[in-house]
Amino acid sequence: MTNRAVRVNNVSKTYKSGNIEVRALEHVSFDLETGEFVAIVGPSGSGKSTLMNILGTIDKPTAGHVYIDDVDVSQMSGNKLAEFRNKKLGFVFQAFNLVNGLDAEQNVELPLLVNTMSEGERRRKADSLLSNLGLSERLKLRPNQLSGGEQQRVAIARALINDPTLILADEPTGNLDTKSGEYVVKLLKTISKEKEVTIVMVTHNQDITKECDRVIHIRDGKVEKIEVIKRKQK
Repeated sequence: MTNRAVRVNNVSKTYKSGNIEVRALEHVSFDLETGEFVAIVGPSGSGKSTLMNILGTIDKPTAGHVYIDDVDVSQMSGNKLAEFRNKKLGFVFQAFNLVNGLDAEQNVELPLLVNTMSEGERRRKADSLLSNLGLSERLKLRPNQLSGGEQQRVAIARALINDPTLILADEPTGNLDTKSGEYVVKLLKTISKEKEVTIVMVTHNQDITKECDRVIHIRDGKVEKIEVIKRKQK
């Protein structure tokens, strides 16, 4: 049995702007293991966002294939793809993307609403995740009553609620102060190991990549290098 959660195989993406073709990605390949915490870095316009959209099944490659749990998601579409995305993927955004009219508990429950799970089961699962993230006293508060760091923890709980294979974190510390940002990154690292979920994080902050297992450097739509982070043994 493979320990590979994600396989990106020779992926290219070309956009057309009038008669001009823009190559956003060119022949990108890498594998991600279960429970691995990986950062994608690169200058603006390097293809990071395009790659994240393809990994998140929001966009499709022009050529190549993406496999998640050995399923070729680049060949899926419609309701089947939407169902797969809801069950297998979790998303964490820079802007948190919480619903202002709902409290923390209700925000975390949102991805479960399309399932057959009872209201009581949904609430118990959401409460358990929020408590594990140190928010047991904040369940009934709405986003505008929470700090930025607390909002991002709610967003992380929401991403975890369906026990995904892959979590995609797009600049998750971008709206946080340094201390909160470092806390969130260490939290993501812990989650990847304890829950055995693969996490891919796009970031401009090179300092926080030291918590990752590997760093994929993207430039001009190509993988420039893949850096393995070595840590001192305690």
